[in-house]
Amino acid sequence: QSSGSSGINAEYGGHEFLEFEFRPDGKLRYANNSNYKNDTMIRKECSVSPSVLKELARVIEEAEIMYEDDKMWPAPDRIGRQELEIVHNNQHICFNTSKIGSLVDVNGSKDPDGLRAFYYLVQDLKCFVFSLIGLHFKIKPI
Repeated sequence: QSSGSSGINAEYGGHEFLEFEFRPDGKLRYANNSNYKNDTMIRKECSVSPSVLKELARVIEEAEIMYEDDKMWPAPDRIGRQELEIVHNNQHICFNTSKIGSLVDVNGSKDPDGLRAFYYLVQDLKCFVFSLIGLHFKIKPI
């Protein structure tokens, strides 16, 4: 993995399933299964530009998530799990925690600052991915 490239693999489990991955070559993979009314799995794949990967790297760096550790975070349970794996600037880090319902869960944890950084980064990444997928696969103009 060359310096400056980012790879992210994120999974959010439970009743719904959401997974996305940014590859250093610009490939974005997305899978979503909401289990809503027996919905089928949605899978999308597209390419993103180097400037999108640069923005992704900026978001990761700004979150300072690479300095965090998940050992004090709630363990995954029957309600669900969240996983986030990041390879960035020759660093590789993996986080594993239970599904976070709201900031109340974060503030009540043993490591509220670290879990808050994770929580907000996950929200930002999901918005980023949904925007990219929505823009890329939009069928009719607005």
